[in-house]
Amino acid sequence: MSKFTDGVINIVKLVPKGKVVSYGQVAVMVGSPRSALQVGWALHIKGEEGITPWWRVVNKDGYISTKCEEHTKNIQKEHLLKEGVEVGKNLKIDMKKFRWFPKYSTLKNLELDEKYIYLLSEKYKI
Repeated sequence: MSKFTDGVINIVKLVPKGKVVSYGQVAVMVGSPRSALQVGWALHIKGEEGITPWWRVVNKDGYISTKCEEHTKNIQKEHLLKEGVEVGKNLKIDMKKFRWFPKYSTLKNLELDEKYIYLLSEKYKI
């Protein structure tokens, strides 16, 4: 796998049950802030079923937005509901309530450059 894909998989595995992140947030945490779309592809192509919690990644506005025929919006919704994440009828999640904010030490352990830690702290109030 590529460094980017490895990073995506490793970060998504850190997201605790009952929390979500956005594709863009994962992209910044990997050190590639303009790669939100590629985060989805990495999860689809290299995420291991039952091991990589792909369902904890939603779009920036909190909507379940997958277009995958294997991992449908309803499957993602069911996974999230089982973990205690509230999903509205329009498939929207309250990001203020359910977004995962990693600790600074977690970001440092990922060897994330300080400029991206700063970007996360400004954009997501980490």
